[in-house]
Amino acid sequence: MLSTRGVSGAGLGLRRPHLGSLRDAIPESIDFFEVAPENWIDVGGRLGRAFREIAVQRPLACHGLLLNLGGPDPLDTVFLGRLKAFLDAHDVVVYGDHLSFCAAHGHLYELLPIPFTEEAIRHVAARIRQVQETLGRRIAVENPSYYLSLSAAVSELDFIRGVVEEADCDLLLDINNVYVNAVNHAYDAREFLAGLPGERIAYAHIAGHAHDAPDLIVDTHGAAVIDPVWSLLEYAYQCFGVFPTMLERDVNIPPLAEVLTEVERIRSIQRAHGESAAA
Repeated sequence: MLSTRGVSGAGLGLRRPHLGSLRDAIPESIDFFEVAPENWIDVGGRLGRAFREIAVQRPLACHGLLLNLGGPDPLDTVFLGRLKAFLDAHDVVVYGDHLSFCAAHGHLYELLPIPFTEEAIRHVAARIRQVQETLGRRIAVENPSYYLSLSAAVSELDFIRGVVEEADCDLLLDINNVYVNAVNHAYDAREFLAGLPGERIAYAHIAGHAHDAPDLIVDTHGAAVIDPVWSLLEYAYQCFGVFPTMLERDVNIPPLAEVLTEVERIRSIQRAHGESAAA
């Protein structure tokens, strides 16, 4: 089974407003790209050509939206077949999805929380194993942001650890989600982070968010990364060593030159912690 250890350095989420600039020249500061495969499967024409031209120039990671790992419905095997063909066709080096659910008798188009229970650990881990067997590769699951706790029979940390250990999969560490959840659910972000299984980190996300209230943050990916989140990334490197890290920006997308300043900041932090950005 293929490993997910296939990216290095600093990456960027590939978004359509940047296709023109990237098609002209890919900046050296970008070591890898990430896309949601659902947004690109079967896309042809001008957009499809631009995607293919860019994707062959850097390692490509895929972070999905529709696996529905925590949902009650059977996994969509037709979609998994299409997904496998896409991952193979584009030499995708790492793929994963969210520790959440998004469908119950039909797609809900929201990433909804899973109850933190032993039963849910077994349910999700079994589905991850099925996905890995179908795709012939390990996948990386992301620690999600959530705004409602359905159950806390086990802690969020024990839930994440339990899933990745029982499924024998990797972790896509979302630094911003750790910060968002720590504020929204009143726990210590550094203590939580240090308890994660660092040996399973495939790569990480860093992103911005919105403050809807002093004690409520919404994970929007629509603003610049704030200093406390940058500090949490540095702390993660101190805990686990430098791992590949990419910038997410999904709404209010500025010109490429502006987002590159944050990609370059990732590289700078990586170098400061003893590893070149392009290992």
